Amino acid sequence: MAPMTDLYRRPTFADMVSRSLQNHPDRVAFITPAGDLSYEQLRRLIARIAFAMRDAGVRSGDGVAMLAPNRPEAFATLIAAMSLGARYTPLHPMGSLADHVTVCADADITTIVADGSRYAEHGAALAAELDAGPRVLHIGGGSPSDVLAGPDTDEPIPALASESDIGLLGYTGGTTGRPKGVMLPHRSLVAHLYLSVAHWQLPAELRFLGSTPLTHALAGIVPPVFHQGGSVVLTQGFDPAEFCETVQRHRITATFLVPSMIYVLLDHIAEHPADLSSLQTILYGAAPMSPDRLEQALDVFGPVFVQFFGQSEAPNTVTCLSKEDHDLRRPKLLASCGKPHPMLDVAVLDDEDRPCGTGERGEVCVRGPLVMDGYWKQPELTAETLRNGWLHTGDVGYLDEENYLYLTDRKKDMVITGGFNVYPREVEDAVATHPQVAAAAVIGVPDPKWGEAVTAFVVRTPGATVTPEELIALVRELKGPVHAPKSLEFLDALPLTLLGKVDKKQLRARFWDERDRAVN
Repeated sequence: MAPMTDLYRRPTFADMVSRSLQNHPDRVAFITPAGDLSYEQLRRLIARIAFAMRDAGVRSGDGVAMLAPNRPEAFATLIAAMSLGARYTPLHPMGSLADHVTVCADADITTIVADGSRYAEHGAALAAELDAGPRVLHIGGGSPSDVLAGPDTDEPIPALASESDIGLLGYTGGTTGRPKGVMLPHRSLVAHLYLSVAHWQLPAELRFLGSTPLTHALAGIVPPVFHQGGSVVLTQGFDPAEFCETVQRHRITATFLVPSMIYVLLDHIAEHPADLSSLQTILYGAAPMSPDRLEQALDVFGPVFVQFFGQSEAPNTVTCLSKEDHDLRRPKLLASCGKPHPMLDVAVLDDEDRPCGTGERGEVCVRGPLVMDGYWKQPELTAETLRNGWLHTGDVGYLDEENYLYLTDRKKDMVITGGFNVYPREVEDAVATHPQVAAAAVIGVPDPKWGEAVTAFVVRTPGATVTPEELIALVRELKGPVHAPKSLEFLDALPLTLLGKVDKKQLRARFWDERDRAVN
């Protein structure tokens, strides 16, 4: 007789994927240049890889890292690892060997899975640098360690994990210091799946274009698509011309883009018109989006946008701005990131963790089943971030009278100039109101008079003639002299992180790297 605890057993993330695949065995899961893969074929592939990993010695509680491009086997491997009770750590394909060594050493990785056709040498070099001497397995490549070479099986995907096990140990670098391993148990990952299905307004006929890394953010988007019986078309990265061609060829109905991708796409379409009318849902998030460029996007694509706000510590779905909220008749909402889901508590708190009033700025804080367990091997940072029963996101914002959340900046990004607090997001949005501005980023740089000087970096639209002086005057007119940049520099493109966010750390480097601290 099974123990009574099984009566109330909650599904793990791997369970949810397994059951979705069983519900739609004949539908197409992945569409790739190499061919299509059905739900049943994907289910069998996950089981096959799971048993091959088990036979290679992977056990519950082990750390498994993976380095792979966008291919179905990568998704199958991360679900297989989770199904065994192992914790999965993604390695970004564009990361350096030194970055990967730092992450794997901190995460106590015992198994590295590498795409054999692209990263076999990198995987071997990585293992050689680690004192733990992790095993290296391959997906593809035909080597003896190829987990795809294991025998096919009729067995179901294993269900060896529990909801309290860490399913994902992802690393976030932040702007300074040691990378942080964010411990997301299956509880958090399943909550994310539920919230995604509830929030994202995905179309009934669901063909999803995945061009962001499948080992990272896309890994959290694919399961909601499968939950609804949809298909995922995979591409190797984002190129605006390829994006438009893929949407037209496959009649794509949904996709996910970070704001910087949307900006590039808008500029491309302005020069090369394309029929993207099949798109019914464009998810966006990961970074703030300029309201003016969002208004432009609505003019081009129509009311198809859904914004989600979250962070690694509470992934993706803390709030959502629906298609209906993207209303040009209510332009104020375009600066919002939406309303919290009833499953979560979301509050704006002051420095003493007291609730702020309506419209009053403070730190955005979250609690609920979505929130991480803490930071891997960093108890003091965990205690500080999760103090008083709240996840302190580090984001500054306010709630309006209708409970819409507005983010004004990150606490660590705030510029203190002449004794005044300036939030870069406000300056960036002001600069972006000019029609010849494609993108903008603002930082504080050391200044002997002001302490920090507000400094802007701007990408202009093709053929633009606007001058720095004009843009500085525009900010002075819209926001006042305190917010007006002391200097403004034009760039061909803003530097981006591996996940497509503006890399302000890189922008700050030439001003702050020779100093003992990044404040003045």
